Amino acid sequence: MGVQVRGGQKEGKERQAFMKRLLRDVRALEMMLSNGMIESGVRRIGAEQELFLVNNAYRPACKATEVLAEINNPLYEHELGLYNLEFSVEPLMFGNKCLSEMEDQLVKSMAVVREAAARVGVRPVMTGILPTIEKSDLGLHNQTPNPRYRLLNDTLSELRGNAYEINIRGADEIIVTHDDVMLESANTSFQVHFQVGPEEFSKLYNVAQAVCAPVLAAATNSPLLFGRRLWRETRIALFQQSVDTRASGHHMRDIQPRVSFGEHWVQESVLDIIREDIARFRVLFAAELDDRDPLEAIADGQVPGLGAFRLHNSTIYRWNRPCYGINPGEDIAHLRIENRVLPSGPTPRDEVANAAFWFGLMSGVLEEYGDITKHMDFDDARANFVAAARHGLSAPITWVEGSALPAHELIQKTLLPLAKEGLKRSKIDDDDAATYLEIIEARVSTRSTGSNWQLRSFNHLKQTRTHAETLSALTSATLRLQETNEPVHTWPIVAEDERTSWKDNHLRVSQFMSRNLFTLNQDEPIEFAASLMTWHHIHWVPVEDHEHNLVGLITHDQLLKLFAEPGSTELVNETVVSSVMQTDVPAIGPNTLTTEALEMMYEQKLSCLPVVDEGKLIGMVTERDVMSIARQLLEERLAGGDGE
Repeated sequence: MGVQVRGGQKEGKERQAFMKRLLRDVRALEMMLSNGMIESGVRRIGAEQELFLVNNAYRPACKATEVLAEINNPLYEHELGLYNLEFSVEPLMFGNKCLSEMEDQLVKSMAVVREAAARVGVRPVMTGILPTIEKSDLGLHNQTPNPRYRLLNDTLSELRGNAYEINIRGADEIIVTHDDVMLESANTSFQVHFQVGPEEFSKLYNVAQAVCAPVLAAATNSPLLFGRRLWRETRIALFQQSVDTRASGHHMRDIQPRVSFGEHWVQESVLDIIREDIARFRVLFAAELDDRDPLEAIADGQVPGLGAFRLHNSTIYRWNRPCYGINPGEDIAHLRIENRVLPSGPTPRDEVANAAFWFGLMSGVLEEYGDITKHMDFDDARANFVAAARHGLSAPITWVEGSALPAHELIQKTLLPLAKEGLKRSKIDDDDAATYLEIIEARVSTRSTGSNWQLRSFNHLKQTRTHAETLSALTSATLRLQETNEPVHTWPIVAEDERTSWKDNHLRVSQFMSRNLFTLNQDEPIEFAASLMTWHHIHWVPVEDHEHNLVGLITHDQLLKLFAEPGSTELVNETVVSSVMQTDVPAIGPNTLTTEALEMMYEQKLSCLPVVDEGKLIGMVTERDVMSIARQLLEERLAGGDGE
């Protein structure tokens, strides 16, 4: 399908013309379904692999254009961010050794990317959210220079009307605002496609919705965002919030997000979903299409491309998305269910195991229960999905007839046997089925998902390493172990001596600054400031307002002078922080080079430097931090290292 994006929401005439074409596409699809023009009785599988590129410091590397130029293959494509790329697995007939064939394709394709990336000086990594990615990476300056991506950002931002807010709570919590859709580029996934016949679409789509939660629970691989421990699959929450166009509205009105699980079971056909999505979600792009008018194509005995529908559908992010396509080299159309739930990584073998579990359940659950909607409430399926994203294998899952079990128990007792039977009925090679489902079984029995491995490693490393070192070591180990293609349940937690670049981990102050701060407000009594310093053995306390803007600094020396004044007892009782604090406070930004910060502290004889971002206090660089850097550098030099 060729598409030339012309404009967005404000392009009235173009948008009207596109909408008319979209409606003609729907009428054409209705005709094709009525006349048996969609392939039936054949099942195929496929996949799309998204990944990150990182540099030698294990940070995002904006080199996708260069890497793709080295590869020079249309199966490898850009994604939203210049540190992302994607490649496709060619469709396979669902049967025999298709699972190992899919893994073989993934391994070979990753080798192609790895070799091309090496020539550019970067490396590819498969992970749901890159541990080392920072908010400053997620800006339009790192967006792929494609008019469609820029228009997508502009149109979604216009619909929303204000900044995007990310609010996710787990073991830690993150609340950030962002001006554009680039937060979406912090997510990468392994999108699995399952071709089904039109007569079985509704039943199988409903099965996909029902099994979404347990499959995700066993596959989680995205527990960290900006160094915060959030959901087991933080990708789910981040993606939904990063493209949420809903502005604040009346509390009694239900407005659906563009990223959604859906609102109800599918009753009749794929048209149920298509009509609802067109009715609910505005057209984002007005575009020129190079395929024929669909009704004219049908009249001439041709298969229509349905370009308008496919373009609009690509801007609706259902976790299970219906897809229309034309078989390569054949004059016949088909329908697919695209599973968008699974994260990228940890290895190709793990990804195929996740896919095998899903494929097996699609067939097994259909055979066991028939119409799943008669055995399971939709609200339970949706609640299960959120619970699985939050808690992984510990999630409470409500299954058929209202039975409830932790995800790991449900998978072991009920779902793995169903998946095994489903693959057997689909004539999947016995060894293939056993190879991949045994990975799921081992992963679940040991509670060793990618997310759990990351969290165990993170909690271990942070005891002895800085924030930046911990995240770099985690990414370094992911790359090293990923290239072995050994499944994640066999991975050891990351050791303290995991090789990372000392220099790169201390290049900017954000990488080693103190983040867990004690602060004061302006109107608090000075006695509290003195107590705070005594309790926690600190010699300075930053002062912030109620919106966390830095407004001053209280030091130990200032308090000593105050207490030395005649009548200090009465004076202290009446004094508040604002009357004593230093207001002309030198500060630096998070991306300030370490050398600049140290030079500033030396020249101005400062014992600490507040770190601010857009006026907000986010950290401190202290004498203790400087001594730690000096100690590490000295140890490396004495050991014969070069400080690298």
